[in-house]
Amino acid sequence: MKWFGGILVNALLFLLLSFLIPSFVVETIGTAILASIILAIVNMLVRPLLIFFTLPATIVTFGLFLFVINALMLLLTNKLMGSGFVIEGFGTALLIALLMSLLNMMLDRTLLKHKKNNR
Repeated sequence: MKWFGGILVNALLFLLLSFLIPSFVVETIGTAILASIILAIVNMLVRPLLIFFTLPATIVTFGLFLFVINALMLLLTNKLMGSGFVIEGFGTALLIALLMSLLNMMLDRTLLKHKKNNR
């Protein structure tokens, strides 16, 4: 259930960011959900290999290279999606990766604080 919730949160973030960033287009909620599912699969299969092979760069940059890897995962998702989900270039993908990481972190902290208050 947690995986599906993450898919929905990422889909909503895709829609939000597509309104804020002109060079990022997500046509429908269905497209956003499908892109989120594809991104989750790509993150499970490809991202660990990239992290392993780029570990020295990640260490030297104190982990900031992970944003580059996230941007590459978004570009791969863009290629696999076809139409309806468009990221125009690496810079846009990097901006989306940064914003999605920040927004996901904020949502996680808000939900954790809410869960602690309800116990």
